[in-house]
Order: sequence, then structure tokens, then C-alpha cells
Amino acid sequence: MIIFLYSIAAAAVLIYLPFLVVGYARVRVGYDVSAPRAMFDKLPPYGQRATWAHQNSFEAFMIFAAAALMAYVTGVNSPTAVWAAIAFLVARLLYSIFYILNIPLLRSLMYAIGSLGSGTLFVLSIIQAKG
Repeated sequence: MIIFLYSIAAAAVLIYLPFLVVGYARVRVGYDVSAPRAMFDKLPPYGQRATWAHQNSFEAFMIFAAAALMAYVTGVNSPTAVWAAIAFLVARLLYSIFYILNIPLLRSLMYAIGSLGSGTLFVLSIIQAKG
């Protein structure tokens, strides 16, 4: 199912969406080319949260990419798997938005939904591999 490969590519793009907000915040405070990481303390709170969302996106991506590749390689072909991949993508987009807007409850819910999507792909892949 090619949807799993497309979802990995889309998830990779989602990693960098929060970084656009980080870039905006850096420009607002005056970007320091000589010490870009030292600027973190100078960023407004939304910029700091966007940085954390960006960093967390890398962590979630690694797990999802492995799960989606497992589903692809084992030939998982079910609507549940497709919905799990789509749910991950939507949840991760909303996760970043809720993180930047400082809505912890919804952010945590999106984290759980995204994790459930990855977990579902792992389980379906193992079931498929066992035949």
C-alpha cells in the first residue's frame, strides 16, 4: 500500500512546520548567526514551545516511520491501517498547533492519538507477518 510511503513523506514535512514558527520568533528577536542555539532563552514563549514541538516531532517520526515501513513491507492492506496512518498525520499536525498555542490537554490527546496510530501499524504488521 503506497499510502504508507506517502504518509512517511508527509510526516517528514510535519517535522518542520513548527520550525517555521521558530524561524519567525527568531527573526522577531534578532537572529544571531554566531549562536543560533543560544537564542532559545530570548525567544518568546510561543517560540520556545514551537522549538519543543519541532524536537518532539523528530522523536515521533522515527517510531512512525518504522511502523509504516513495517506495514508496507509486510503487505498490510486494511482500512484500519490506512486510518491509523492518517490519524497519525492529523494528530501530529494538531499536536504542534496545540503545543504552540499552549493547550496542554489537547496537545496530550493528540500525542496519544498519534502514538496509537503508530502502535496500530506495529500490531497489524506483526499479525500480517505471522500470517
